[in-house]
Amino acid sequence: MNSELHNGVDASNPASGRSADNGAGKGRFFGWDIHGDGRKIAPGAVVAPNERLNWPRTIGIGAQHVIAMFGATLLVPLLTGFPINTTLLFSGLGTILFLLITRNRLPSYLGSSFAFIAPLTATQAQGIGAQLGVVITAGALLTLVGVIVKFAGRRILDAVMPPAVTGAIVALIGLNLAPAATKNFASQPLIAFVTMAVIILATVAGRGMISRLGVLIGVLVGWAFAAASGGLSPESTEAVGNAAWFGLPTFHAPEFHINAMLIGLPVIVVLIAENVGHVKAVAAMTGKNLDDIAGDALIADGLATTIAGSAGGSGTTTYAENIGVMAATRVYSTAAYWVAALTAIALAFIPKFGALILTIPTGVLGGATIVLYGLIGMLGVRIWMDEQVDFNNPVNLTAAATALIAGIGNLTLNVGSITLEGIAWGSVGIIVGYPIMNWLYRKIGEGRS
Repeated sequence: MNSELHNGVDASNPASGRSADNGAGKGRFFGWDIHGDGRKIAPGAVVAPNERLNWPRTIGIGAQHVIAMFGATLLVPLLTGFPINTTLLFSGLGTILFLLITRNRLPSYLGSSFAFIAPLTATQAQGIGAQLGVVITAGALLTLVGVIVKFAGRRILDAVMPPAVTGAIVALIGLNLAPAATKNFASQPLIAFVTMAVIILATVAGRGMISRLGVLIGVLVGWAFAAASGGLSPESTEAVGNAAWFGLPTFHAPEFHINAMLIGLPVIVVLIAENVGHVKAVAAMTGKNLDDIAGDALIADGLATTIAGSAGGSGTTTYAENIGVMAATRVYSTAAYWVAALTAIALAFIPKFGALILTIPTGVLGGATIVLYGLIGMLGVRIWMDEQVDFNNPVNLTAAATALIAGIGNLTLNVGSITLEGIAWGSVGIIVGYPIMNWLYRKIGEGRS
């Protein structure tokens, strides 16, 4: 990943410098400058966020962004029971809202966040209304965090959630889902194995876009294998034929249950990490300092998530998959993201497309999620490594260990009439307990100086 980021801008190349500088300033809501002749990118140069190539090329790059986001965006509603078309609709609308709030300075596609899978799966029995309450609560809180960061700066995040805490919460969210992945895998083991093997092969042995689209490729191959081997449900395939070509997405009203809402709160830690990481990655690729819009990015994703939850869509986040498209093409134009967003919105009004996606069998989902859920967990470990968290320090070691076991073992306890599960206990426990443990270590324990 680091080599890709550094290949994005060559500081010694004047063309590269001009492209990066053109995006300076406060940005604008609409309109892009034509990059060069609109057809070619000079060696070492990049197409800045406020620039674009001609429209045929921009539409082509936008199509690549649609392909990049498909696998992840459609898997989340499949796993959580959300309507496919509604999720696509709010994914596209959320992306447009994000681009407007960041004034077209931060190219990004907002797709379904995997962080929501755990709390939405845990609350699925309460119905989609309760699940939407989870999404809205997380979105509203993320918006509030964005406002605080916008006015107080990012240092407030480091004070409240140091890397030891952030990494543990991200890791336990992913690893908490392990039983769901293995259950789906066991339902159709051969189909699941084929899916998993293709994802691993494409990710590890593939290059460029093949590697970055490993999940999508694996799902498509597993899906095709399932169809050839009779692994598709007859009911789901019949539903495709009965579905209309054009129609409105399915909308739902949210309900608010305290126990469900509390389960979803730890998700914002992941969303913060993903959004701030996206800002850093785009800044590195374009050679621009974008720290001043980190708060705007959090506000935009928070509002997009809140709006999605208000009518039936899943929570959103910035997508690393689309960073890969930008690194490969050297095109960071936000115009391509407008194309991708409008394409997603158009697909949302094709019920037959949603019905087709619902034919993906549980074996394919099991093969994909056994990799994906593990990757979410390893993202937490990566945060620890990137921030060089010292696990020789007993505070970091003990706090992380305790939170992880509470999350992975899905510790479930009742507080009055409210039932809280492992993600809530692990996350709240480490957020509250870490500063207390740190104070004890420094004032009473061996950390005293």
